[in-house]
Amino acid sequence: MKAYQSDIAKFEAADTQVFGISMDSFASNREFAKQNGLTFPLLSDWKRDTTKAYGLYNETSGYGNRGTFVVDKDGKIQHIEIGRTAIDPTGAFQACDLIEQRKAAREKQQQKP
Repeated sequence: MKAYQSDIAKFEAADTQVFGISMDSFASNREFAKQNGLTFPLLSDWKRDTTKAYGLYNETSGYGNRGTFVVDKDGKIQHIEIGRTAIDPTGAFQACDLIEQRKAAREKQQQKP
């Protein structure tokens, strides 16, 4: 999450909201965010509903796998990274950039007579 915090300005410039979800308690998340200087929201999924819904819950270990999901403003998932690559925000930022490019192309197409 530190890498996402380091690149937070890039995401904000792309009109993107970053937030994290953890299966830890609210208090644990608050302390983690404080210790790591996170300025974006860190949500608690202590009931594991979201982790399971996104297919990240590991029944064997009882832990959630790392995952990054880029969801557009219409609520559609546009990009998924699971595992170690989810730690690096590069793919998520590229997905956000691609969404903006598609939006600009649609707007340009609509302006044609």
